[in-house]
Amino acid sequence: MTAPRPPAAADRIVTLDVVRGVAVIGILFVNILSFALPDTARLNPYASGMQGPADLWAYFATMIAFDGKMRGLFSFLFGASLLLVVDRAEAAGADPAAVHYRRMGWLFVLGLAHATLLWAGDILMHYALVGSVAFAFRRHGPRRLVAFGCGFAAVTWLFLGMIALSYLAMRSAGTPAAAQGLRDLDNGFGIPAAAVLAQEVALFRGGYAGILHDNLTEVATTLYNILFIGFETLGYMLFGMAALRSGMLTGGWSRWRLARWALTGIGIGGAGYAALTGWLVARGIDTGTVLIGPFALTPPLRAIMIPGYAAAIMMAASRGGAITRRFAAVGQMALSNYLLTSLVMCFVFYGWGLGQFATWPRASLYLPVLAMGALMLLWSQPWLTRHRFGPFEWLWRSLARWRVQPLRKR
Repeated sequence: MTAPRPPAAADRIVTLDVVRGVAVIGILFVNILSFALPDTARLNPYASGMQGPADLWAYFATMIAFDGKMRGLFSFLFGASLLLVVDRAEAAGADPAAVHYRRMGWLFVLGLAHATLLWAGDILMHYALVGSVAFAFRRHGPRRLVAFGCGFAAVTWLFLGMIALSYLAMRSAGTPAAAQGLRDLDNGFGIPAAAVLAQEVALFRGGYAGILHDNLTEVATTLYNILFIGFETLGYMLFGMAALRSGMLTGGWSRWRLARWALTGIGIGGAGYAALTGWLVARGIDTGTVLIGPFALTPPLRAIMIPGYAAAIMMAASRGGAITRRFAAVGQMALSNYLLTSLVMCFVFYGWGLGQFATWPRASLYLPVLAMGALMLLWSQPWLTRHRFGPFEWLWRSLARWRVQPLRKR
C-alpha cells in the first residue's frame, strides 16, 4: 500500500536533515583520501600513506564504515529531497518539471565551477545529471521504485564485475596488449609506477595554474564516469524516493520497524565486509584483490547497509536534543558545508595553500576530518539562527528562481 504523500508545507523534515548532516560529515572520511593522497590510495593503502599498522587499520575501518556508504546515503537523501521539492511545487500550483530542471541545471553549474576551480572530485554535476533522470520515476509507488532501483544498481555492479573479470583474463592471456593492460590496472588499483606517483605528487604540491589545468581535463573524465556509477546512483535515488513515499523518512514507521531495518542492513552488510576484510588479510592487498574485493564485491553490501544506516540515524534523531539539532543544521546547510570542506582541505593539502599533499600517513588524516566535522557542527546552527539558508543554498535557490531570495531572518 502506498503511503500518502508528505504535505506541501514549508516546514522541513528534521530527521531528513539529521541524516544528511551525518552523511556530509561522514563523506569526508572517504574524500580526505582524494584531497591528501594520490588517487590510487583510496582503494589500495600501499599506494601511498602507509607507514605503520595504524594506517592499515584506518584503511579497513574506512572501507567498512564509510566508503561508498556515505555517497550512497547522500544519493538516497537526494532522491527523497527531489521528490519532496517536486511534490510541494505541484501542490503549490507550479510546474514541477520546470522547478526541478531549473534546480538541476544550476546545481550542474555550481558543480562545474567547483570541479574546475577547486577540486576535481566534485559530485554535484553527477547528482544534477542523474537527478534529471530520476524525475521520470516520481509517479511510482514504493515497491516499483525499489524494483527499478535494484535493477539500475545491478547494472553498475555488472560493469564493475566485468572489469575485475577482464583483469583475470589479462593475467592468463600473456600477450603484449594484456601486459600493457595489467600495467594500466596497476597504476589505477595497485601500486603505481614511481614516475606516475611522482608526477601526481608534483602536480598537487605545485601552483594553482597546474591544478586548474588538470581540473579542466578531469571534467570530461568525471562526466564519463557516469557510465560506470550513474546507474548505481540512480538506484539509490529511487530507494530514497521509495523511503519518502513509504513514510520511512517522514516519521511513518514505528521504532521497531526502523530497528529491524537497521539491524538487518548493518548486520548483513557488516558481516559481508568482515568476511571481505579477512579475505584481504589472508590474500594480501594487491591489484587483483582490490579489483575483486573493494572494487567489485562491495557495491551490493553497501546497498544493504545504506537503508540500515538511515534507519539507525533516524532512530537516534527521534530522541531530539542539542546534538540532534546541531546535526540537523549541518544537513540543512549540506551544500555549503560540502563546498566549504573542499576549500579548507584543498588549502591544507594543495600547493597553492600549505602544500601537505602526500606527506601525512593515512591514519593521521582523520585529525583534520574530525576538526572539520566539529567546525560544521559549531558554525551551522548559529548561522541558521540569523539566516534562512546556508550561503550556497541561498545562491542555488536564488539562481533557480531567478530572483534574489531573502537571506537574513527578520
